[in-house]
Amino acid sequence: MAQLFIINHPLVQHKLGIMRQKETSTQDFRRLLKEIALLMGYEVTKDLPVENYEIETPICKTTAQRIGEKKMTIVPILRAGLGLVDGLMELIPGAKVGHIGLYRDEKTHKPVPYYCKLPKDIDQRTVLVTDPMLATGGSACDAIDLLKQRGCKHIRLMCLVAAPEGVRKVQETHPDVKIYVAALDQCLNENAYIVPGLGDAGDRIFGTK
Repeated sequence: MAQLFIINHPLVQHKLGIMRQKETSTQDFRRLLKEIALLMGYEVTKDLPVENYEIETPICKTTAQRIGEKKMTIVPILRAGLGLVDGLMELIPGAKVGHIGLYRDEKTHKPVPYYCKLPKDIDQRTVLVTDPMLATGGSACDAIDLLKQRGCKHIRLMCLVAAPEGVRKVQETHPDVKIYVAALDQCLNENAYIVPGLGDAGDRIFGTK
């Protein structure tokens, strides 16, 4: 089964608590999401391969480390996944960014793909898929399917809040993908929203509701 990592850092949990509150403004929601993405990024990237190389300090020559051969690409699931990109790009400024567009059918609650733009060498990269909410798991699994069809073998999924149902679906469908979340919530309600959750992340990021 895919490994699930819950990032319980006090700063992450403090900021998440504010984001959950219905009175939190769009501006504050967006800022907090960016800050959490940066904090979570440390955990998501802590086992990336490194290689040694020689540098010269003002004092002498020495050996330093840098990220190894597999470069990283961040792939947000549109549109809400974009909210996690800025924080990650501050941490990994050299990362490329792809985009996968999926929307949820309001009647079936199933994801419908409409856009996919990825780097040409995506199959040679470590891919970090971002989506604030892991609800049913349908969008995440479809996005991972698209990436695997293009030869990707090193895929990670980073979400803010997850429901057990979504985690289970990703684990069963893609057991090789590591899942990173700030919180594992109780369940999904009859409308496939995470409980207690924080509402529609896309609407709260972009102020569209």
